[in-house]
Amino acid sequence: MRKSNFALRLQASLLDEARKLAEAEGVALNQLINVAVAEKLSALRTETYFKERAAKADIPKPLAILDKAGKGTPPVKDDKLPK
Repeated sequence: MRKSNFALRLQASLLDEARKLAEAEGVALNQLINVAVAEKLSALRTETYFKERAAKADIPKPLAILDKAGKGTPPVKDDKLPK
């Protein structure tokens, strides 16, 4: 794994909280920051992934399937909508 250095400027309050959390978790501050960045990247990439998938969706096709589901089948006993 290639490692690189990067000068990170954090607000003093953020740095203090990060140090406290790293100590409480028993990890190095560097490791805590690496994991936090990885989690944020993952969340952002996941959002992009789902937006791309949604753009490719064929909405009429699943709606047509849902329209057919249960047609001609009577409701089962006690199958009622709440009032």
